[in-house]
Order: sequence, then structure tokens, then C-alpha cells
Amino acid sequence: MQLIRRLRTPALACSLAVLLCELISHPYANIGISDDGPYTLVAKHLATTGHIVYNGWSAAGLVCQLYLGAAFIKLFGFSFTTVRMSTLVVAVLLAFFLQRIMVRAAISERNATIGTLALVLSPLYLMLSVTFMSDIHGLFAIVLCLYGCLRALQSQTNQATISWLCFAVVTNAVGGTSRQIAWLGILVMVPSTLWLLRGHRRVLFAGAAACLAGVLFILGCMVWFKHQPYTTPEHFRINKIPSALAFTPFIPFFLDIPFLLFPLTVAFIPRIRTLRPRVIAILAAAALLYARLALHRDYLPCLEPTMNTGGDWVSIYGLCVGMFNEPIFLARWARILFTVATIGGLLGILSLFLSPRNTPPSPEPRPVLSWKQLGVLLVPFMSAYVLLLLYRAIEIADAGTGILFDRYSLGLLLGTAILLVRLYQDRVSPKMSEAWLIPVGLMAIYGIATTHNNFAVFRARTELASQLNNAGIPSTQVDNGWEYNVLVELQYADYINNPQIESPAHAVVTVPTPPTGVCQALWYDYTPHIHPLYGVSFIPNVCDDLMPVTPEVYNGPVPLPPVHYSRWLSSSPGTLYVVNYQPASKH
Repeated sequence: MQLIRRLRTPALACSLAVLLCELISHPYANIGISDDGPYTLVAKHLATTGHIVYNGWSAAGLVCQLYLGAAFIKLFGFSFTTVRMSTLVVAVLLAFFLQRIMVRAAISERNATIGTLALVLSPLYLMLSVTFMSDIHGLFAIVLCLYGCLRALQSQTNQATISWLCFAVVTNAVGGTSRQIAWLGILVMVPSTLWLLRGHRRVLFAGAAACLAGVLFILGCMVWFKHQPYTTPEHFRINKIPSALAFTPFIPFFLDIPFLLFPLTVAFIPRIRTLRPRVIAILAAAALLYARLALHRDYLPCLEPTMNTGGDWVSIYGLCVGMFNEPIFLARWARILFTVATIGGLLGILSLFLSPRNTPPSPEPRPVLSWKQLGVLLVPFMSAYVLLLLYRAIEIADAGTGILFDRYSLGLLLGTAILLVRLYQDRVSPKMSEAWLIPVGLMAIYGIATTHNNFAVFRARTELASQLNNAGIPSTQVDNGWEYNVLVELQYADYINNPQIESPAHAVVTVPTPPTGVCQALWYDYTPHIHPLYGVSFIPNVCDDLMPVTPEVYNGPVPLPPVHYSRWLSSSPGTLYVVNYQPASKH
């Protein structure tokens, strides 16, 4: 046991589990994933020239991850997969520190390991870990800050406490250059820690000075980023307050959280049988309310996993218009089981607050961290995080885009996972049994399959693009989804024609509206060099289905046969079709 503690074997096991799952999923594709294509090209330019030059698709600074990606390019040569592996390294390290955080949060090694695996083997975490998106980098900055704050609270000397506070500030400041929401560590989490340490005057003054230095660093970074050409800096303003109905499309975002922590949620199901009949009636009413929200067509068209983002777990734009969405590959019976189990777990959690308190004895000595201290560390941070999400929801409602991406929930998943494991340990049982590794394994299998299937789609898209080019059709005449289109646009322009670009002035050109009755690319005005004659779709006659009121026929001959791709956990492979974007009479 001393050797295990010295080597941190459980934390290493969590890291290796992430790495193993990713290797099994075959996460490689020579194309951008969601937003990471433009980011990857910025890292490539940085590796070549030593300068950061944005290209019109960045509302985040990305600085820390760009330098890490550039280092991987220098070491291993350029490819999309090489750059994405830099994120995988961060994800593996994050799993290690998350397990140590849970132990520091007065959770046993066993329970901390299960809780960590529940988060890092979720489909959302596994998919994001093999992209060059900023989400994992931002979460890592938050995790390091939380680890530093916990070490500061548990240090025995003032000098050690101050050192760990400085560690929390520095790592959060640097890591937050990749994703600004991570700076809530300096703005909220470190001040919360100082509040708990307010009785130590020297620590309070030193920590406040470090925190102030962090705030000045943040302001300097924001000013610097605002003046960089071809960026889209955030502006915290609300043009109008939308009605309550404007928030209804975002309810799936919050309902996805208990599913993404499925192994922890279902651990509370046995609690239901301990309740009184009156409490069961209350919970039954809550279950009906949840089912009403979950099954309402305006919220969740189907069951878990929800259709909020097409079931892709990274909110991929490419082929995401309703006509292009691929059905979720998981069988309906499996989705029903996931949904029922998730609801049961939520009811079990609710039962803890509706029944007499039962505190099980602790099986072994653990670091002392009271619920009050844990609450002061996490609740203000999570509240600020939710407020920023609500701002984003209002912004999205104002713009009419209608999606609050599931990847935005990572910061909430972190705090929720810690609180759920601690709640189970203190109120249900001091030891989580090995049986809870079964739902962890189920979600890991689903996460591996989701990651594999997504990359299989992207590989199929690159195969179709290559075949179209070999057939003499230039890339500028093909709509192959957002990820492909934006990379083609950046071959002909220095930046994406993003209307949110503020500097330089008048950089954005006006793109004429396409003629009525013609199938068009998603966000065609962002890629003015692309004038598609052909598109790629999961539906062979999609343009005929799109415009049934027109007498035109689009399903004329196309130059290539469909491409099939592997779909794990599905009864059949997937298929991508080349479709005509011009009526047959104009071919």
C-alpha cells in the first residue's frame, strides 16, 4: 500500500485508461474536427514562422495550446493527427490530476478512481481529447487551479500555502490563454480559497497580491487579443432579454449532464427503495416532469443520448443541418435503458435530501476537508460558470442559432462529479463496490464507439473529396461540410469571411444571396470561394426533399458511387452520398 501511494498507481491507471480507449477508437482523419481545422493551421504557421497569426475563426486566445501544438509539429512533422495528439497528452495528465483532486477532497482512493473514470471515459471527454479544440485545455487549467487551492488549504506552513496559491494562479493564468472561461479559477476559485484562509494574515495578503497579478495578466491578455487581426473577441453585452420560451432549446444541455456522468448517477438508484410512500409519490411526480421535458419534441426529440447535437458529443458543425444529420447509431432499446436508469439515479439523488440523514462510518483515515470548505471552493465557481452559460444562452437565442453545445458543460461536469462521489461516500456507503465499474465500462464502450464512428465519418468525407478531385471536380465546387469547406477557403484566402471580425475594418466581404430553389452549403457566406455543384449527405436525394415545392429534380446522375464507413455498435455501416446541388435540367 505504501508503494501504491508513492507511485500514485490509481491516478496512473486513470490516465492509462484514457490513452487505451483513445488508441482503440482509431482517432485519425486528415480533416478538421468541428472548429479545430483553423486552429491547427494557426499552430502550423506558428511552428513555421514563430508568430501567431489568426485566420478569422477564433473567439479564444488559444495561446498555450498553440505553442504545445507547434512543439508537436516541430518534433513529429505536420499532420492533423499529430497536432491533436498534443491535446491527448493534456487529457491524459488531466485524468491523473483529477484523481488526486478527488483524494484531496476527502474521497478514498477507490472511490476517487471510480469517480475519475466516470468522467474521463465519458463520450464527451473521449471525443474532445482527440481534437485540437480548446475545451480540454481550458478544463486542465481549471483542474490545476483547483488542485493548487486544495493543496494550499491542506498545507502545514504558511510558506507552503503561499506557494500552492501561486501555483494555482500561475497555471490558471497561463492555461486560460487557451480558453478564457478557465480564468474563473483566478476570478472565483482562488478568492474563495483566500476566504477560507482569511485567518492567516500573511497568507491572505500574499494570496491577494498573487490574485491581483493574475487579474492584471488577464486584462492584458484580453487587450492584446482584442487588437489581433482576424479574431472575433467576445463582448459581454445583451441586446435584449429574450422571453422564457427562448431558453427551451437549451434544456437538453442541462439534461445531458446526468447522462454524461451516468456511472455516478446510477449509483444512487438503490436509495429509492428506502423511501416512505409519500416521498415515493413526490419522486414519481418529479419523474413524470423529467419525462415530460425529455420526450417533448421541442426539447429532446427522442431518448438519451439526446439529439441536441446530433449525438456526436462534440457539436460538430459539418453536415449538421437537419437534412444532413446522421441518426444516432445506438439501438432504441439501449437508449430507453439509459434514459430509465438516468432518471432513476436522479430520483435516488433527490431521495437523499428527502429522507433522514444517514452518515456511514469512514473505513479509513482521510484528509480533512469539510463539506463547508468543499462547498466554498466549488459552489461559487459553478454558479459563475452557470451565469456565463446563461449569458451564452441569451446570446445564442438573440442570434437565433438555437444550440448550447454539450462541450460547454465540462466545467460543470468536473464539480458535479466531485460532489456526487463525496455525497455517495458520506451519505450512502463509504466504499463504492466493484459493480460500479460495469456502468463505467458501458460508457467507455459507448465513448470509444462514438469517437471511432465520428472519425470514420470524417475519413469517409476525405475519401469522397479525393475521389471528386480525381474525377476532375475542383474542391471549390464541392460542399463537403463545414470542416472541409473552411480548409478549402483558407487555401484561397488568408482568413475566413466571418462577419464577427472587427480588425482590420472592412475585412469582411458581402456575399450575394444564392438564388431561390438551389441547394446551398451551410454558412456559404463564410466561404465565398466555394460555389458548390455537388454536396455530401447521409441522404441520397436530400435536395429533392429540401425543396419539394419546386418542380426541379436534383437526383440526376452523380460522378461517384456512395462511400460506406464503419459504425461500431450499429447493425449496419454508414453511408455518405454525393448529391447534386443544381437541378437536373442544369447539369
